[in-house]
Amino acid sequence: MHAAQSLTDERLRALADPIRRDILSMVAIKEAPAGRIAQKFNITRPAVSRHLRVLRDARLVAVRIEGTSRLYKTDREALAHTAQWFSQFWDNALPRLKTLAEAEARKPR
Repeated sequence: MHAAQSLTDERLRALADPIRRDILSMVAIKEAPAGRIAQKFNITRPAVSRHLRVLRDARLVAVRIEGTSRLYKTDREALAHTAQWFSQFWDNALPRLKTLAEAEARKPR
């Protein structure tokens, strides 16, 4: 398997979990330490740490160390790459949708 495809697969698996998507949304707005992230969820702090590790391994979040804190934020480059991967489906679907709509409009009523 191609390395880029493997990373895309890892990102998609990471995004499949709703808690990880919520964490990603949270740190997209503002960088946050793990403790503050954990306060937002009804799960244990170790569980939040595991979710953060999955997001880190998929390179969807970046970590910055400040003193004794680890601050998490989205990795915008990785998100852009993932969005670009999804756009291939939309880019292919639009011309087909246009063709179908035009054919439907030409049908006698």
